[in-house]
Amino acid sequence: MKTEKFIAFEKLSKKDKRRLNNEKRGTWGALNPVTRVPANPKAYNRAKLKRRMDYEPFGVFGIILI
Repeated sequence: MKTEKFIAFEKLSKKDKRRLNNEKRGTWGALNPVTRVPANPKAYNRAKLKRRMDYEPFGVFGIILI
């Protein structure tokens, strides 16, 4: 039975350091670490305007004609 000899982390090869770091590193599971910022309600939203135009029969001018 052969036991592994202790080698300081600084003296390990790049490949061995990477292997050790990957073993220590865990998973986030269901948690997504990306920071999310809500949309600015005051900002101009072109997609919102397009959806409104599709919904109204005459577009924005339909309101004036009715």
